[in-house]
Amino acid sequence: MKWLPILAALVALLSPLSSHAHEVRPAYLDLSEDRPGEFSVLWKTPMVGEMRLALDPAFSDPVEALTPVAGRRTGDAAVQTWRLRADSLRGQTLRIKGLEGTLTDVLVRVSFADGSIWVERLTPQRPEAMIPAHPSAWSVAGTYLGLGVEHILMGIDHLVFVLTLLLLTIGTWRLVKTVTAFTVAHSITLGLATLGVVHVPPKPVEAMIALSIVFVAAEILHARRGQIGLAARMPWIVAFTFGLLHGFGFAGALSEVGLPEGQIPVALLFFNLGVEAGQLLFIAGMLALMAIAKRIRVTWPAWAELVPPYAIGSVAMFWVIQRVALF
Repeated sequence: MKWLPILAALVALLSPLSSHAHEVRPAYLDLSEDRPGEFSVLWKTPMVGEMRLALDPAFSDPVEALTPVAGRRTGDAAVQTWRLRADSLRGQTLRIKGLEGTLTDVLVRVSFADGSIWVERLTPQRPEAMIPAHPSAWSVAGTYLGLGVEHILMGIDHLVFVLTLLLLTIGTWRLVKTVTAFTVAHSITLGLATLGVVHVPPKPVEAMIALSIVFVAAEILHARRGQIGLAARMPWIVAFTFGLLHGFGFAGALSEVGLPEGQIPVALLFFNLGVEAGQLLFIAGMLALMAIAKRIRVTWPAWAELVPPYAIGSVAMFWVIQRVALF
């Protein structure tokens, strides 16, 4: 009970953000050199209502448009394609105009005729980068590692599910097994879905992820009332089962930006490592807050221990209804 103030504050922080889980979507720029000096361009930007974000790529040296820009809408994104000619993109600085005024990132992929690939992530804080003369796999690894960390830390619903696992699990060894089960499970489905082995529609997955939080919140309530069920006795089973579902959610985010051809294993591995690093960072932070809160001596009424699971379950149920309405 001594950790209640911190958990209640966390739930209060998440509540106003409940409608924004997964709304920060990246843009994607792909340039593929199919002839020497000629590139096919695919520019994908998120839609805000009926309007696309006002973002445009620009180069430090002149480039020539060979075809008009063709545009179409796919889901919640605007896709533009055209062809351009440049003496060389190597050594040029690529800038995304307008990125400073947004909350989104841009994943850039440039593939050259010699088979080399450059992948970079541009952000509102760093809206430009120089295309190197010799791209390396390490740049791909660093980019996708950052994307993985960012996704888990921005994925409020995933973090809330991890929080419910922490509240449900008693004992260090049980916690280790539970977190490991969740990691293994979502790594499996992330890989299978990203590689195209399994395909699951994203909207039902998002709704089921929210429902998984409701389920675990209910199990926490039962445990607080002395009704110890299978979930409380063996939380790693719940973590593994729902972890498979959350892996599809991670795969949906990764499919938004795609994987660099020729370096798919590196990108997939480091995206997953980024997700794990962000998850462990969150768990460490929550355990530290709980340890600090234990030192606070406050007498709370008996019903107060039910506040965190009720609050979490209410927010998650709102997500369920919201996401089902989008079917």
